Amino acid sequence: MTSRSRAERTLKLASAVARALADERVPTAVIGSAAAAVHGYPRSTEDLDLASFAEPSVLARLARKLAQGRQRAEFIFPDSEDPLGGVMNVEERGADLVQVVNFFNPLGRGAGTLAVEAIEQADVEIGTGSGLRAVRLPHLVALKLFGGGPDNERDVRELLARNPDADLAEIRSVCRRHGLGAALGRLLASRERG
Repeated sequence: MTSRSRAERTLKLASAVARALADERVPTAVIGSAAAAVHGYPRSTEDLDLASFAEPSVLARLARKLAQGRQRAEFIFPDSEDPLGGVMNVEERGADLVQVVNFFNPLGRGAGTLAVEAIEQADVEIGTGSGLRAVRLPHLVALKLFGGGPDNERDVRELLARNPDADLAEIRSVCRRHGLGAALGRLLASRERG
């Protein structure tokens, strides 16, 4: 199987998962490396990530339903230490893993308003006719900063470097609104120094 046909199958699987979630009234948006690629920073990956904001029980129920079909699906519940609300992994032969990253964790802190806003405003189409939309650059930056760690910081630096005409005021506004203004400020200051 060619990498192109694998990518097409992955996109088709992600689209099917997003439709199944929409049927449960759970909107999604593409995040992670697929969204980064849309914003000019392609990198090797073996999954496609969708953001959601839903009760974990809804995703667990959907994973059981999907597992009755052609897909292998599981939902990993969060704990109180997890900033996320669990992850649903969906696999199908000939496609890369599709991960639904849930940002609603009733047990701990989450990226609630950021995730909801990012999903609602996602407007960059992924693949013709897939129905999938990637989050906008300001939200992708904020979600990466929320995730923390050196890999996410590297991704933010690369995204900003590859989008020199990006609206930095809007990126700052989104980050400030969601409590990530200081993290962005530190990253921008270190970028200017180095």
